[in-house]
Amino acid sequence: MLNYTKKETYERSALRINPAKTCQPVGAMYAALGVHECMPHSHGSQGCCSFHRMMLTRHFKDPAMASTSSFTEGASVFGGGANLKAATKNIFDIYNPRIIAVHTTCLSETIGDDLNSFIQELEVPEGKVVVHCNTPSYYGSHINGFSNMVAGFIRYLSKSSGKKNGKVVLMPGFVNPGDMREMKRIASDMGVAYTMLPDTSGVMDSPMTGKFELFPKGGTTVDEIITLGDSDLTLAFGKAASEAPAELLTKKCNVPNKLLPLPIGIGRTDEYIMALQSYTKGDVPYILEEERGQLVDILIDIHPYTYNKKVAIFGDPDTVLSIAEYVLEMGMIPKYILTGTPGDSFEKAAAELFTKFGVEGCIAKAAGDLFELHQWIKQEGVDLLIGGTHGKHIARAEDIPFVRAGFPIIDRYIHSYLPLVGYKGAMRLAELITNALLDRQDRDAAEEDFEMVM
Repeated sequence: MLNYTKKETYERSALRINPAKTCQPVGAMYAALGVHECMPHSHGSQGCCSFHRMMLTRHFKDPAMASTSSFTEGASVFGGGANLKAATKNIFDIYNPRIIAVHTTCLSETIGDDLNSFIQELEVPEGKVVVHCNTPSYYGSHINGFSNMVAGFIRYLSKSSGKKNGKVVLMPGFVNPGDMREMKRIASDMGVAYTMLPDTSGVMDSPMTGKFELFPKGGTTVDEIITLGDSDLTLAFGKAASEAPAELLTKKCNVPNKLLPLPIGIGRTDEYIMALQSYTKGDVPYILEEERGQLVDILIDIHPYTYNKKVAIFGDPDTVLSIAEYVLEMGMIPKYILTGTPGDSFEKAAAELFTKFGVEGCIAKAAGDLFELHQWIKQEGVDLLIGGTHGKHIARAEDIPFVRAGFPIIDRYIHSYLPLVGYKGAMRLAELITNALLDRQDRDAAEEDFEMVM
């Protein structure tokens, strides 16, 4: 006879329900789009490429151009070498890119295609380049794919001539074009010459000119990637997205690197500016001091509405950790922070953050999912939810104000043009957070008035 009186709890170890991530090739494709005249190439089936393009196009509201090896049953059995050979010839003949950036998919990884050998056997036109990276979709997340693709560009192209060019390499991490523009604007204000890799500004936020351009004006050029090895310093933003390529550039070309958090909020933007100031040895311009003072003034004004409010934050690890520190600066409590990207460093960094600000009872988890986050919120509620579009189902079910920040955001517009980084980005995020809380407060007050009348 079975005994049903014993209460047991089980933790899911293999199943993910609504994971707070997508697959590696999405990140690799986005990184490749940040290189000028580059055609991202998905070495796998047409369906994979279509899904990855769709994810990026829905988030940025700009077409994400990419090609595919178009695997069929034959390629799945005999390998995709012939497909890649035919594809690269057609791409160069028809679209004429300067560079093709190949990334793998589940299928090509599972059958064991050797991209190194395939690329060495290709007939690449003079002045053209083919690079690759491995992005198995069943491991990691789009952040790992982004990091791998940036490292792929460096592995194939970057060289050291032995003569420094007086530039700083900015590796922005997986952020929007608006964030990249703000990072570059701050560097320019500080008088720093830089090369950003990758740089999707001018590509995924290109203007409407009335004429379609397959390769918009933006993006890091191949020549700029080659000369990265002559740079003085690399500033790499976000451990998950940028540490590996920065370390590779250090190892290959002896370019020192400094790992920084994404500059969201006061403290982390201060770190970015101080890193630039340490390099230039110059003064911080008044425009940045003014912006910082304005941000501090804003946080003082909104403090009565943000103080002690509990927040749940989910999304990409670098973004989540920076937003978590910023809400702590606002006097809020990041009760739950979660990322779908695996890695022990996320939980360790979160624990250090909680200790730094002296908050207790907060939960951080890597390789988590939105189902689990929803269960946490049901057990102990929060006042605000911050993350990508897919959190809206939790917000609706639990009647929580919701601020969309991160990736993907597919049900709102304009967000990718506007920064979250820097003091300006922090002002925008403060506005979104405060107004979401005030809207809820106004609605609650209206409901109370209605009940009194009734």
